[in-house]
Amino acid sequence: MEALKTIYSGLMTGIAFVYNLLWGDLFTIPLPNGSSIGISLLVLILIPAGIYFTIRTKFLPVRLFPEMLRITAEKESRGKSGALSGIQALIVSTATRVGMGNMVGVVAAISAGGAGAVFWMWVTAIIGSSTAFIEATLAQLHKKKDPLYGGYRGGPAYYIHDFFTKGKARRYSVIAVLFAISGLICWCGISQVISNSVTSAFENAFHIPPIVSTVILVALAAVVVLRKNATVKVLDVIVPVMAAFYFIIAIVVIIKNAGLLPEVFRRIFEEAFGLRQVAAGGFGAALMNGVKRGLFSNEAGSGSAPCAAAAADVSHPAKSGLFQAFGVFIDTIVICSCTAMIMLLAPSELLTGLEGMDLLQTAMRHHFGQAGVIFTAIALWLFSFSTFIGILYYARSNVAYLFGDGWRSQTIYKIIALAMLFIGGLAAYTFVWDIGDIGIALMTVFNMIAIIPMGGQAIKSLNEYTALRKEEKAAKKQ
Repeated sequence: MEALKTIYSGLMTGIAFVYNLLWGDLFTIPLPNGSSIGISLLVLILIPAGIYFTIRTKFLPVRLFPEMLRITAEKESRGKSGALSGIQALIVSTATRVGMGNMVGVVAAISAGGAGAVFWMWVTAIIGSSTAFIEATLAQLHKKKDPLYGGYRGGPAYYIHDFFTKGKARRYSVIAVLFAISGLICWCGISQVISNSVTSAFENAFHIPPIVSTVILVALAAVVVLRKNATVKVLDVIVPVMAAFYFIIAIVVIIKNAGLLPEVFRRIFEEAFGLRQVAAGGFGAALMNGVKRGLFSNEAGSGSAPCAAAAADVSHPAKSGLFQAFGVFIDTIVICSCTAMIMLLAPSELLTGLEGMDLLQTAMRHHFGQAGVIFTAIALWLFSFSTFIGILYYARSNVAYLFGDGWRSQTIYKIIALAMLFIGGLAAYTFVWDIGDIGIALMTVFNMIAIIPMGGQAIKSLNEYTALRKEEKAAKKQ
């Protein structure tokens, strides 16, 4: 027993050390009012990279936003041999982006960093759209045929491999292997957070014992993920419906409380720059929590979404990049803002001392009574269910890179993830969020090592695409 305690203590210490290394303050910048802002490794990587790619793409998130809307609205058939269309790849990536992070993550960001965290989530999304474009386009340029599932597969593990091997016939690249392992660890950690959030919400809303909701969640997830090609069919239905309903609910809240909007936006901008001190420490807390949860939610730069982008059969690689850039907008600017408004338009004294799902469900109870609590539980269930299915889709390419093409390795990872889903539903482990943060941070570090020097390939593809679009528009005018 003592040996187990020692192992557990050592594990917790190790997790804390790695977490602080990646997300803790590398250095602090003093501010004029006597406070300071801590800069973590991830902020140091993501913010400059996002700004760099935004400039390199000539402010793509703004300049090509109409084009993102156009390609999303156009009819595009499924690719050959089971490949995804561009819109299906967007739905898969949106399933994982529009998930727990939009509810639990936003609640955590505002709880720790105040209303100002919302502003920094917006900033992270805007510059992150350019990063999302670069990594998704690279995934398209370096995708491979998928002999197991049909269609294509790819992602950071594959373009990192190509970058470091430079065409040489080598089975593995060290950085690519590290990325693939980090992804699998991250997604297992997220699996536990998913089920724990769902069981907590259902217990609050319906007084359903965690074991019951956990068994149902795991059973339904198993039916989908253990079947060969059920994932995309299920997500095609769930994702658009759940996102639309959540958006409508938020619009109703905003309309009902329209008179409070000026005060809410004043709080967001004041607290974003530390003009008002918030509970967790002003400007630094708002910035760090906004960026951290912004990344965890929209995943730009982490290398997750490219696993779906690579599977798309599109007419030009840059189109896949534009789809994923638009996915960041949907996730953070739209859905995360919905959660933020639901919380910030509720009386602050009502939410004092609450955290996590209790905080969000209390805000929803204020707006809609008990029906709001029930809706939140159901929405979280759908968001979490789709997230789990989506991350298992991502895992396909990483498992294939590490272990080759075989049903055994694919099935073993799915069973491990289902086991983590089950365990998480029965016990709340405080370090599980840290594991998820560590996994996504490591993925981001390894991904950025490749996409910064490889970004020129994506820029070239973007220039080719914009030139083709100009030719098409000119031809239509003639």
